This record gives sequence, structure tokens and C-alpha cells, in this order.
Amino acid sequence: MLLSAEEITKTYGARVLLDHVSFYLDAGQKVGIVGRNGAGKSTLLRMLAKMEEPETGRVMWDPGVRVNNLPQAPVFEGGTTVLEQVFAGAADQARAPAEYEAKTILTRLGVSCFDQPMARLSGGQRKRVALASVLARPCEVLILDEPTNHLDSEMVTWLEDYLRGMTGSLVMVTHDRYFLERVVNRIVEVEDGALYQYPGNYETYLEGRTQREEIAAASERKRQSILRREYQWVMQGPTARGTKSRERLERYEALKGQKGPEEKNRLELTASSSRLGKKTVELKKISKTLGDRLVIGEFSCQLLRDDRVGIVGANGSGKSTLLNLIAGRLSPDSGSVEIGETVRIGYFSQENPPMDPGMRVIDYVKEIGNTIETPEGRLTASQLLEKFLFPRDVQWSPIGKLSGGEKRRLFLLSILAAAPNVLLLDEPTNDLDLETLMTLEDYLEAFPGAVVTVSHDRYFLDKTVRRMFVVEGNGRVTAHPGGYTDYLNERAAAARVKATGEPAEKQAARRETTHRLKFSYNEQREYERIDDEIAGLEEKLADLKVEQQQKATDYVALQALQGEQQALEQTLDEKMDRWVYLNDLAERITRQEKEMEKR
Repeated sequence: MLLSAEEITKTYGARVLLDHVSFYLDAGQKVGIVGRNGAGKSTLLRMLAKMEEPETGRVMWDPGVRVNNLPQAPVFEGGTTVLEQVFAGAADQARAPAEYEAKTILTRLGVSCFDQPMARLSGGQRKRVALASVLARPCEVLILDEPTNHLDSEMVTWLEDYLRGMTGSLVMVTHDRYFLERVVNRIVEVEDGALYQYPGNYETYLEGRTQREEIAAASERKRQSILRREYQWVMQGPTARGTKSRERLERYEALKGQKGPEEKNRLELTASSSRLGKKTVELKKISKTLGDRLVIGEFSCQLLRDDRVGIVGANGSGKSTLLNLIAGRLSPDSGSVEIGETVRIGYFSQENPPMDPGMRVIDYVKEIGNTIETPEGRLTASQLLEKFLFPRDVQWSPIGKLSGGEKRRLFLLSILAAAPNVLLLDEPTNDLDLETLMTLEDYLEAFPGAVVTVSHDRYFLDKTVRRMFVVEGNGRVTAHPGGYTDYLNERAAAARVKATGEPAEKQAARRETTHRLKFSYNEQREYERIDDEIAGLEEKLADLKVEQQQKATDYVALQALQGEQQALEQTLDEKMDRWVYLNDLAERITRQEKEMEKR
């Protein structure tokens, strides 16, 4: 055992973050810490790293154990260069043997100017230098708080491989589900002041958590059943009850005093969207130069009304620039960006907009409106905040008291409350907890408009997008069907073809064999349901026409019914378009499978 943290407690104001919890770490263990934003994950890491003291209990490390810590907000020494910062505080004799590895790690993390002053680096670059510092120094234990923030997809993949291969122990707060699936061998969930331990990876965590919640619910049902029977006994007349045992009365009172599991509030992403016409956003041979570097060169695309597009590329390649061009926030140097008249863009930027730390949470939402339209009807600002997991006591608190993840969630609320029909998301998974991520993915699946997202979260891209735009940094932007894993497979196959020098016809056959056509996760579900949905719409239209005939003399009612008919017919047209696309794709998948069987 390398670490023993026993009965530690930490409060924040009146809120108990950690209530007499214990945590142990053995040699070779790789632990992922998960939980809601504001639950106390980073606080736990700070206490394990001895950056913060618990109010009760104690944290003990085995003597001689070296611990390298990456906090959520690293502190940097003034006037240092990149390489000096990596080895800040280290002895000179320790620096020489590790310098080559440090430079290698910095290069893999996109920092190649080792003598550059830290003051000239961006916030993301400084965070990557801090990560390089903890990876380059020898240690037995790594403590990492959100290490994938500010890394592009290539860097995240490299870091995953690095952590999988390390022999030491690891304690890491992360919401990257591929990390939790492939790197860790134990998951600890922070919830309501307690720690819940799950051996295994992300898949076994989901199974274990579901089982724990089911057991707790079953125990509570049993307790309530016993309480009902005992209550009937207690309420019998005094004469009858006088013959009963005092122990039974005491057991009843003890059972009554027990607390059952609190029903957990779930995040509900509910907000209306505006009607979207046939014309969305079209880019026609747009080019953009920043300084003397061509970022986007003669790129054309048209967003479909229900498009799901993921944008990836190296840091600084121009992903956010492309997103800003689509949003109309930047003008192209050449070409044109045409935005439809009905388009209402919701832009969830990488950084939160300035928020007055003294402003109350509820006032921030009231600036959008005292009431907000949602699919469930008109909600007050307070009701909408509750759906986004801001209880009433938090609503009247200043924004400055919110955690980074809570501020991110508040910003997301403000975007969705404005009823957009085209969503542009720039690194939406940063600082969002797992529950919010899963809820956001479900929301995007049902969102009736177009979604374009820049993200390094590979799991999120695989779950939500149907095509990829890869910004290569030299002005070139390439389009690829499918999610992120599909793109990686396509790239790997192309590299193998190039290395083997196969003839063109064999290259095509290999690509077809390697990249089999397939439905995405969302397309498969849509394909299975669309026939029933079309039949339901046709049935509603038939009923509506009958109702119109019955109310032919009621002009007001007839006008309302005709408006409803137009909306249904438009929805039916859109569903028919999707039906044609999905059935065509299904036929091509079947045809490809038959051809591959023949080979």
C-alpha cells in the first residue's frame, strides 16, 4: 500500500463535500475518479497530494514514495523558459538524464520551442508544459486532474498509450470514457459526500453502479413495507399494544429514524428549437489566412438540416477558425458563407463568456427571459435552473461560488434556452461531468436541427457525429464519413496501402474490405424506428383531415387545423427524405456484404 487516507472530511461553507471517507492506493493501481461537477473530485485530489489539509482524518504516504501532481490550475514560476519550468525545483543531477525524455514528451504535446518564455505561451500550452513536467520526472505515483483538457485527439491517443504502459500507480480525475475503459483498473465515484469503489474499468463501473442503485432501491422498498406493517401494529388500541414488547416499539422507532437513499435529481436538457427551413449554412470555396499562414483553403460544404459533423485536427490547425466561419463570426478572405433566413445559431464556445462573479445565478438566466419556452411548456427561470441541476439555494448564490463545471453547465443552459436550430459546439466536453455528457449526447441525438462540434473527446465523437471534417493545418480540410474511429481506421488503411505500394485496384478492394459501410449508432436506431414514425404521422394527418371536415363551418378552428396540417406535412416530408437515405444506405450495406462474401 502506497497511500492511506482515512476518515477524511472536507466542507465548503455549509456544504459537506467529503464526509469521513477513506481511500487507499496499492502499487500498480490505476484509479479513475468520477462524479458530478462540484461533488469534490478535485478537492479529494488536492488532499491526496498534500496541497490541502482535511478537516478530520489523515493522509499518509508510504515513506520514500515520489508523487508527481498535475492540478487543475497549475501555478508557474515567473521569468522561466519552457524547459526550466519542466524541471523547476528539481536537482541539477536529476535534470541531465531526464532532459531528452522531457523534450520528447514536450514535442508529443505540441510544444517544440524549449527556450521560449512561459509568459508567451497560451493557457493551453502552459497546461501541456505542466503535464510534461509531471510525466518527465521519475515517480511512483501520478496524480492528474483532467489531463486531457487542451490536448488534441492525437495527443490524447498518445497520452492514453503512455499511461497504459507506465509501471507506476495513477490517480486521475477524467471524463474521457476511453481512458476509463482502457487505462484504469479501478473507479471511485464521489457522490453526496461518500466514495463508492468499483474494481475494473468503465464498463464494469456502469454495471456496478446500476447494481448498487438497484440494491439500495430494493432495501428501501423492504424498509417501507416493514414500516407500514409496524405502523398498523403501533396504531392498535392501548390495551392491545400494552401486551406487546417494548423492544418491538424501539425497533419501529429505530427503523423509522433511518434515512433511505435520497432520490437523485437527473439533469434534463430541455429547450425549444426554432423551425429550420430548407436552407441552412453553405460554404462556397472559402479561404482564410491568419498572419502569413493559410488556415482554410477553398473549402466548400453544405450543412444538412439534421447534420451531425465533427471537426478534428491538431492544436492550432484552424478548427475554431472553421467553426467561426460557419457561425459568421469571421469573414472569409475569399469565397462566401450563406446562412439561411430561418437559421438561429447557438454557439457553445470553448471558453465561457465573461460572467460577473457577483451576479446571482438566477439573474444570469433572467437576462434571457423570466420565462422560457420548452417542449414541456413555459418554464420560469427558476424551474429551468432546477432541470439543469441548480437547486434553489444555489440559484440565489453568486456565480463566483460555482465550480468550473457548474459555470460551464450554466453557459450551456443559456445557449439552449435561446431556442437555436443550428448548434455549434467548441470543445463541449471540457469540464462537463459524465452524467452531463451522457445527457448532452441524448439531447443531441433528438435535436431537430444541425450540430457541428469541435472535440477531442473520441467517445463523444463516435457517439454523436455522422461525418468528420479534418483540418490539416495547411489550408486543406478533408471530409470523411462516420465517426472518429471510422476516420482512424480509414487513415490506418491508407497508410498500409501507401507502405505496401499495392496497385490501384487492390488498394480500392482493401479500402472497401477495411472500411465496410455501416450504420452509425444513431442511424441504426433511427432506421429501426422510422417506419413506425412515418406511419404515425400519416395516421395523424388522416385524423386531422377528418376533423377538418367535421369543423368545416368553424373558420377559426379550421384555420388552426390547417396550420397543424402544414407542420405535420413538413415533418412527414423530412422523415421521407431520411427514409430514402437510410434505406439506400441499408441496401448498399447489404450489397457490399454479399460482394465481400463472394471474394
